[in-house]
Amino acid sequence: MKMNLPNKLSVLRLIMVPIFMVVMLLPTFVSFSATTNTILTIVGAFLFIAASFTDMLDGKIARKYNLVTDFGKFLDPLADKFMVIGAMLCILFTSAGNIAMFTLYFFALVVVVFRELAVTSIRLVAASGKQKVVIAANMLGKMKTVTQIIAICAALLEPVIYSALNVGWNILGIAPITFVTTVLMIYLTIHSGINYLVGAWKYLDPEK
Repeated sequence: MKMNLPNKLSVLRLIMVPIFMVVMLLPTFVSFSATTNTILTIVGAFLFIAASFTDMLDGKIARKYNLVTDFGKFLDPLADKFMVIGAMLCILFTSAGNIAMFTLYFFALVVVVFRELAVTSIRLVAASGKQKVVIAANMLGKMKTVTQIIAICAALLEPVIYSALNVGWNILGIAPITFVTTVLMIYLTIHSGINYLVGAWKYLDPEK
């Protein structure tokens, strides 16, 4: 199947997810020096930021050059889900020694997964109905994604920065920017999910 540039960027984002996860989880399975672990974390964060950049870029190109397709409307949010959930799984796995951080990210991951499953299910039902409606992400959903990216970047890089500065600021054992952005991410994930459900309810026929 021939794909346009925005869709190719979405596929690239999907491919980058497992690479990012391997880089982030490698220190858990292989014994490296503290310096190497830090470098791997920075490389992982860079890969995540690069993947996030393709998310912004594919949308801009699609809208500017009128390359918006139904396939892209499905693929773009799907790539976002894999990117965010993959990163959150890495953070959850590597924060097992920090009970507060582990608890916060476990709750955040549950919220994100349930929200995305609900939204994806609604999209599938709407697309398979008589009207064949393809529901694209709305502005609140895009804000949710941006907040998720910021929260994940903070969770990856804030401990590295504080370690380099030799400071130990925290809120309940969690770095402050990570704590605030993660709480905001949870709120927007829930809020955007409810908003999406209300807006798409008209496409759901309970009698069929």
